[in-house]
Amino acid sequence: MSDTSANPPAATALPAPPAWKSRRAWMVLLITAILSLVTDLGSKSLAFRHVAGTPVHIDRAAVLDTARKDPRLINTLVPNHEPVVVIPKLLHFTLVLNPGAVFGTGPGKRWFFVGFTIVALGFGFFMFARWCTTRDGWAHLGIGLLLGGGIGNLYDRLVFACVRDFLHPLPGWRWPGGFTFRGTAEIWPYVSNVADAQLLVGIGILLVFLWKKDHA
Repeated sequence: MSDTSANPPAATALPAPPAWKSRRAWMVLLITAILSLVTDLGSKSLAFRHVAGTPVHIDRAAVLDTARKDPRLINTLVPNHEPVVVIPKLLHFTLVLNPGAVFGTGPGKRWFFVGFTIVALGFGFFMFARWCTTRDGWAHLGIGLLLGGGIGNLYDRLVFACVRDFLHPLPGWRWPGGFTFRGTAEIWPYVSNVADAQLLVGIGILLVFLWKKDHA
């Protein structure tokens, strides 16, 4: 007769509890979102106070009036100024008002992006509640970055009727061989903000999370 007690069955790992039941998961999510929001709004405020040499105040009524005429003229509301060189050839600060979304897409469609952002924020909470467990710390961080960045730009669209941008990476860098993309030879002609960077990092984290989840 064989001795079955010598080879006990392997213990089955219990599934991790859902993230929404974990105080620690909520803390990571909310602290990341709050810090992201404060960093974004604080950096925008400092940039528009100092980069142009004198404080630049955004008049919401003037933005709306200009946008009705031609959204492309919205940056006439920002005084001409020299960029602040933070790291030569790598990063400049220059003030830009964006009536659209990231990379200047969709100018003049502010309410569309307001609605889209609200839906995206709701989806972030849904993803946290339904797809994340207590073990998915990086996903909690990524969703927190999405929430903080999304709320930061949503605040701008509601309060100023546009998004305040000031980060210009790779200024003056051009495609080799005279190549152009979207009518410009610059590799990165876009001016963005901290919220945009948070959104991109958050999306990257979540893409890796979803890829690993599918291949687990």
